[in-house]
Amino acid sequence: MKNKITRELIEKLPKTDLHVHLDGSIRIGTLIELAKEAKVELPSYTEDGLRELVFKDNYNSLEEYLAGFGLTCGVMKNKEQLERIAYELAIDNQQEGVRYVEVRFAPQLHSRQNFDLIAVLHAVNDGLQKAKDEFNKRAEVVLEAEPPFEYGIIACAMRYFDEHFSTYFRSFINLHRYSDPDRVYALSSREVAQAAARAYHADGLPVVGVDLAGPEEGFAPHHHREAYEFAHRNFLQKTVHAGEAYGPESVFQAITELHADRIGHGTSLLNPKAIRDPEIKDPEDYVHDLVQYIANRRITLEICLTSNQQTNPVYRDLKKHPFGQMMDEKLSLTLCTDNRTISNTTVTDEILKAVTSFDLDMADLKNLLVYGFKRSFFAKSYSAKRAYVRRCMDYLEKITDDHFNT
Repeated sequence: MKNKITRELIEKLPKTDLHVHLDGSIRIGTLIELAKEAKVELPSYTEDGLRELVFKDNYNSLEEYLAGFGLTCGVMKNKEQLERIAYELAIDNQQEGVRYVEVRFAPQLHSRQNFDLIAVLHAVNDGLQKAKDEFNKRAEVVLEAEPPFEYGIIACAMRYFDEHFSTYFRSFINLHRYSDPDRVYALSSREVAQAAARAYHADGLPVVGVDLAGPEEGFAPHHHREAYEFAHRNFLQKTVHAGEAYGPESVFQAITELHADRIGHGTSLLNPKAIRDPEIKDPEDYVHDLVQYIANRRITLEICLTSNQQTNPVYRDLKKHPFGQMMDEKLSLTLCTDNRTISNTTVTDEILKAVTSFDLDMADLKNLLVYGFKRSFFAKSYSAKRAYVRRCMDYLEKITDDHFNT
């Protein structure tokens, strides 16, 4: 049966993407068009040229990987731009069978005078909502032959930033010029959490959670405890980029200090040799206990295979990626794109890589897909979420039955 899992089947199956950055997923054609309108300089004004120079299949360093964000953020400065980019991202997901997506981004990167954090969240929501409304008017959805499209928004705080990141960050730094830098980062994160909570509770936007992104080394998560405590008290869900560029203790800190419900990447989780804390005397036992803790609490890991390959040379041979070990440990996992444009990937690509590289069968694939729906930060009631997951799983069963029985 496992040899029958084809790309065509994967495209038809209902899927999720719980870890996808808006600024890393703009259509290249849209980037070119908006750059011309806004007079933003690009190294090339053709898709082939940008693929060759910026948005590559493989990168030589993390710095090279991140260079594209400087270009994309340059055309994400106003409501119209953000709404269009969000709308097109939703469409791109719908076209490959993704029925639920959680779009994350740092609104601070796009805010400016007279366009505050909540206005940025509204602009992105308008684009996603437009795409949702169009999709859910289709006869197949109205007649309940197929599940509808749903989405959530995750607001990212930053472990680190400087005055060159955005106009907002420049102003924020100037306003707190006599504060310790770590305190400035902490205050900024608290501001993001407060904006997210207000957008969710007061404005009714599906801002379902917060995230912490940026460099792990040298920027410990405990600085952002206040922001995450605020999010926790205001019933926002929490995810954290952790264990990608630091050891397993980074994952532990995200869970215990920031109440993380999910972990972005977590590639070092099972690697005792990655531990750097000298107070951890037995790395093997530490990793074992941490893995059991995560498994028992069904803390979900957002796995981004292609992105990890591109930023960590060790994973160029995908079989060396810890995803296989994570599957063996029966952890709660979901496959995500991270950045559709920067990584030149889709959810279908990520799933196909996992199937072919780790010899997954249909039972494995179904588990991965259901975790994506069940561990989503769904904005509606729990009963509505259960009904939606059931509808998506029934549709999955129909697609697989049709595929394997014809």
